[in-house]
Amino acid sequence: MSNNILLSVEKPARYMGGEMGTVSGREGALEFVLAFPDVYEIGMSHLGLQVLYGVLKQVPWIMPERAYAPWPDLEESLRSQGKPLVTLERGLPLIEADIVGFTLQYELSYTNIMNMLDLSGIPLLASERSEGYPLILGGGPCAYNPEPLADFFDAFLIGDGEEAIVEIADCVRNWKEEKLPKRVLLERLARIEGVYVPSFFEVSYLADGRIEKVTPLLEGYRSVKRRFVADLESAYYPTSPVVPFLKTVHDRVSVEISRGCTRGCRFCQAGYIYRPVRERSPERVLEIVEETLGNTGYDEVSLLSLSTGDYGCLTPLLKGLMDRYASQKKAVSLPSMRVGSLSPEMAEEIRRVRKTGFTLAPEAGSERLRKVINKGISEEALLENARAVYSNGWRLIKLYFMIGLPTETMEDVDRIVEISREVKRQGKFAGNGGDVNVSVSSFVPKPHTPFQWEPQITEEEIVDKQRHLRGELKKKKLIMKWQDASLSGMEGVFARGDRRLSRLLIEAHRLGCRFDGWWEHFDRLKWAQAFENSGIDAAFYLRRREADEPLPWDHIDCGIKKEFLLAERAAALKEEATPDCRFDKCTGCGVCDFDKIKLRLKDPVPFDTYATEAASEAPVEEAQRIRIRFEKVGRMRFLSHLEMLTLFTRAVGRSRIPIRYSQGFHPHPKFSFATALSVGIVSYAEYMDFEVNAGYTAAELERALNRSLPEGVRVLEAVEIPLRAPALSVIMDKVRYRVTLPEELAHDLQAKVDAFLALESSPLKREKKGKATEFDLRHELAELKVDGSALEMVVGRGKPVEFACAILGVEPEALKEARLEKLEVLFTE
Repeated sequence: MSNNILLSVEKPARYMGGEMGTVSGREGALEFVLAFPDVYEIGMSHLGLQVLYGVLKQVPWIMPERAYAPWPDLEESLRSQGKPLVTLERGLPLIEADIVGFTLQYELSYTNIMNMLDLSGIPLLASERSEGYPLILGGGPCAYNPEPLADFFDAFLIGDGEEAIVEIADCVRNWKEEKLPKRVLLERLARIEGVYVPSFFEVSYLADGRIEKVTPLLEGYRSVKRRFVADLESAYYPTSPVVPFLKTVHDRVSVEISRGCTRGCRFCQAGYIYRPVRERSPERVLEIVEETLGNTGYDEVSLLSLSTGDYGCLTPLLKGLMDRYASQKKAVSLPSMRVGSLSPEMAEEIRRVRKTGFTLAPEAGSERLRKVINKGISEEALLENARAVYSNGWRLIKLYFMIGLPTETMEDVDRIVEISREVKRQGKFAGNGGDVNVSVSSFVPKPHTPFQWEPQITEEEIVDKQRHLRGELKKKKLIMKWQDASLSGMEGVFARGDRRLSRLLIEAHRLGCRFDGWWEHFDRLKWAQAFENSGIDAAFYLRRREADEPLPWDHIDCGIKKEFLLAERAAALKEEATPDCRFDKCTGCGVCDFDKIKLRLKDPVPFDTYATEAASEAPVEEAQRIRIRFEKVGRMRFLSHLEMLTLFTRAVGRSRIPIRYSQGFHPHPKFSFATALSVGIVSYAEYMDFEVNAGYTAAELERALNRSLPEGVRVLEAVEIPLRAPALSVIMDKVRYRVTLPEELAHDLQAKVDAFLALESSPLKREKKGKATEFDLRHELAELKVDGSALEMVVGRGKPVEFACAILGVEPEALKEARLEKLEVLFTE
């Protein structure tokens, strides 16, 4: 992406590429773009995308590339300059790729897909794309009802992608070599297990708008069976993932310790579409963590699962992890703990480094409603868990609830307030006090669940219940978070929608809808206009469905029998529980064949099975201080000060440098920069101070960092300095810069310099976040000379672009193509 575009956006690091773990080269390889229809920070936090990128990276004849939804500032720049959306790896326009595979993680990202295709010059409708365009592929949880997107995609992958993605790539490669019509490619893809080609199915409708039938158009292709990875133990895991330069939503090593859940919560789509449970062994998890920490430099490990507390070896695994990494100040988080699954031993292990937050999800306020949804937890167990959490030093518990669940009454809603208050009281009983944040989402019926037939409550009902809860919780001094009712309504429409929604999406995109899952970008009025213009009635899609009514996703087979889902729905209305087949007998859901596809559980082991002799967590008494000078060139000049801090934090972690840490709740490595450098400036004179354990030399630090830093950042020298030496910010006096001007600004340069030097004063007023700073550029200028088409200057305060603008009499926009270099820092004696 061009320099002037990168300088025009808020966060250039979103688009510049070059992260560690990426692929370069591979000329002539099949170009497979993994596209995520949301902003970079969210896409880079998605483990599934990292897994697929790693799988493709291993195949020498595939060139994996990435693209994310451009934030509005980049979109504006691209459209104003008539430039297409390109990948991060090589700047490849998406229209030139062989395959563009979109992750379908959330229904409210669908307009971003439209926008990414449009920005790429790719026709939205699959029927308008001939052999010259890339294959548009979709996958992820929303692919289990692909129908709202069916007119835009050539194919969808239903289920696990680790193995199927390479088969799809191979199919496209062979088809390209044979130069056959696109229909041949689609027919071949349809023969790959898990691949759904929507153009091979025709949908007809009744007069009242309901689906009459879905007719297969390809012989032998009547339904699409979900793709399974049978054994997680041998499945690929990316131990050298792409490591972003900027902070992302989940800034840590994420390890999937198991896939699938059999708890059977009747509202939870993931609990049905990811069955059966397949666990990784603790030995393999420990191996993955060790390799990944060494390759990334992260300081936190997250153990992922739909229900982490059900993992049979969790406590001994935690013990092993903390023995290994507590002394390195690396934390372990468990993002999906089930109520009742936190043991005292577990809490003790987690708190050895830092407490990363604790979340409990009762889902419903009353015991009765928890029986309806098959959430088998009691209020007693919830309060016991909360007391244990507070007793172990946590100060905040987050509680997750839903409103609008089937059979819900206002009495159930009021129980949310009461149970939240009781959870908070457990902090007093524990002797430490504590806070509670209450998060309340709205129930959205999802395909392939027992509640897929249930209605969704109206926006008005959602708003009324939210307002009621907010007021009652406020009285109890509890904080509530909620989702906008309009967003929940939109999610409900697309979750159970059909192909007719394509015209709604096209109209919403035409009206400018983007980033609909972000409240600051969601435009209710535009969506209301889109519904009206396209003749779509939202209420039709939020209504109750009849048990014998054909559903848009009936030809997508996720492995769960429809009869089982109907039986579960009936059990819900009777408030009857269904046991977890992991701990009880088989419930007959239909997903297992008991040969290849079956429960794969690891036997529990004693608490100290993976224990090691823990390294000393006491700090070494003596320290050593080392000062480095480094360069920041090439694309690295677009990194901000905070992003450079993140980069060095991870480099230190990868190098296992014996860095000293701060004390307190969140220990941080002890290093400091001289000053913040403006984005876009090349520098050969950046300085940092490191505090390390005594005996670690400057030469060792230089070698270790240069092995771990990305191209464009290199340590040029390192020297040991006294531990109590003055800080860099204190002794830094002036800076030497060079500004190389574009040809049109370089004429009469000496005359302009002479005129500026003749001034007695050149005041400048800077405004940032409502605060004004004033200083005199002329008084801050120590030296100024012309060198060809460049200005070379030595200055105190002030940015080189500010001086250049004042000298030349131009606005900053005119200097977008100038080359700015920081040559030297002059220190006080």
